[in-house]
Amino acid sequence: MPRQLYWRLRINPDPALAHPAPPANFYAASDYASSESVGYLMKRAVASIVGQADRRLEAHGLTNAQWGPLLVLQKAGPLPVAELARRLFIDAGAMTRMLDRLERKQLCRRVRSTDDRRVVQVELTPQGAAAITEVPAVLVEVLNAHLAGFSKTEWLALKGYLQRLVETGEALRLAELKPPA
Repeated sequence: MPRQLYWRLRINPDPALAHPAPPANFYAASDYASSESVGYLMKRAVASIVGQADRRLEAHGLTNAQWGPLLVLQKAGPLPVAELARRLFIDAGAMTRMLDRLERKQLCRRVRSTDDRRVVQVELTPQGAAAITEVPAVLVEVLNAHLAGFSKTEWLALKGYLQRLVETGEALRLAELKPPA
């Protein structure tokens, strides 16, 4: 989810997003084929992108699960562990295990807050900052390769459609959290 939308919905939910439009009627149980599912196709596309990125970043000693947190920290600066997990859409246990691996590689460190000892911040080490420098170029290369044959108009439309799917999904999630009237 784009960071701006995430914060907009968390802090000041858009009332229009809290009430999603009625469901579409594109799929039917009688002729459902998972290979035609939007979710399945998106998952295959993501798997291909991540697989290509992982193969290219192997030379730098990073996997998708490892460069993700490092990239977030590079862009956002030090973050509390819980916030880093939220931004990566992973649970606290998985985040702890990932940070254990990244700390063993000396790519990040956890630092207890001096203001609130309950809060643990994660920050890049100099080695982590160096390791992450190659990631954006690799990601750009992989994404552009996957978009071969798309026009700029098609690329912008695809991004717009995916953003709408994310926003609708977030509206559905918010509607589920809303107490019954």
